[in-house]
Amino acid sequence: MNDNANNGGPGGLNPEDFEAFMRQFLSGNSGIDNEQLAKAAGLPSDPAALAAMMEQLKSAMSSLSAQGSNPGVNWEMATAQARGIAKTGALAISDGSRKSIQEAVSIGSLWLNEATSIPEVTGEPKLLSRELWVADAMPLFQALSEPVANRMSEALSENLSMNAPEELQEILGSASGVMKSAGGALFAMQLGQALGKLSQEVLTGGDIGLPIFKDSRAAFVTQNLEAFITGLEIEKDQAYIYLVTRELAHVRLFRHSKWLREAIVSQISKYAAEISIDNTRIIELAEEFDPQNPDELREALQSGAFIAERTSDQNDALASIETLLALIEGWVDVATETATRRMPKAAAVAEAIRRRRATGGPAELTFGTLVGLELRPRRLREASAMWRAIGEAVGNEKRDSLWDHPDLLPNSKDIENPAGVISKLREGGDTPDAFDQALRDLLDK
Repeated sequence: MNDNANNGGPGGLNPEDFEAFMRQFLSGNSGIDNEQLAKAAGLPSDPAALAAMMEQLKSAMSSLSAQGSNPGVNWEMATAQARGIAKTGALAISDGSRKSIQEAVSIGSLWLNEATSIPEVTGEPKLLSRELWVADAMPLFQALSEPVANRMSEALSENLSMNAPEELQEILGSASGVMKSAGGALFAMQLGQALGKLSQEVLTGGDIGLPIFKDSRAAFVTQNLEAFITGLEIEKDQAYIYLVTRELAHVRLFRHSKWLREAIVSQISKYAAEISIDNTRIIELAEEFDPQNPDELREALQSGAFIAERTSDQNDALASIETLLALIEGWVDVATETATRRMPKAAAVAEAIRRRRATGGPAELTFGTLVGLELRPRRLREASAMWRAIGEAVGNEKRDSLWDHPDLLPNSKDIENPAGVISKLREGGDTPDAFDQALRDLLDK
């Protein structure tokens, strides 16, 4: 803590006031004056900001009561935060977008039948508002970030409590659950903000490379899709056809390779579970923490500063994840490229997608640093080139047969040099026999 916070200097945290406030708050007294909160915590007396802060604190306390002796990340708060941001500037699904997507689905499905042997997906696509995307995406993001979030919550609560002023040690020590809940609320708010902003950027269900839907269905965030297409200055019908075809290719792949979604989720979850927290950095921040400057804590979370350096095993795991994501995205790129080859502006739309993917949106980067994982595979161009070379050498049917089972997928070395894969496919392939494949499929389930 800084000197002002310890000594109750001008504009700083007054320990006596804060202790009295905490005792009143923990006793369940809901009649706390917002001005009292501002005085106790050394905050500016902005009525709107203080009212929002009080609601968040009450939510955290309610969550703590519901969770009993095992407080953690407040996922309800994360969802509420994300949905609130998603509502900002939200527009209803327009009839024009609905019609453009429906027409593009008909054309894209037909063209993909010529570009891949993987069967088409039946059923209507899901048209989403930004808020509905948040509701659909939250379960997956919660599963991926929960291991890091829980450890971050515990580490923050322990170190902030240890480095609090002496006058607050006793009350904070007896309220360790509250501190953990506060740490969990802080992480939840950051995740909620990242997802809320991501809902304003994402175009389709498969846009960020992660399998949002278990039932593998095409989905479009219509407001974002329409805004992106408008900014391309390309004929709208062609842009819709390209982007819809790309989403349909993504869905076909996951529907055909039923093991694929679980493979991604399990790999990322295992990697996230092994991420460790840099306790030294938390101690440094706790010692210097200024209650008047909470941005420092938020910025540390957003930058990934609390996540410890990766071990060699984690680097290997991350390389495997990136390879799998690159194989998926590369195949989708090539299938879409082949399907839309008769479209005059296909290359222009593809280039716009590549530029967008290369930079990534700010919300996507924030989520990546929160959980220590980059969503965009770095070897995408090489993977696309590999799938293109395999298709040209042995045809689309043999190329696509590599997705029939995880044992058949090319590896990192194959991406660099696909000659070995091509040779095996020309010789009839090195596939598991029927019994082995049936057993593996059963175990996968």
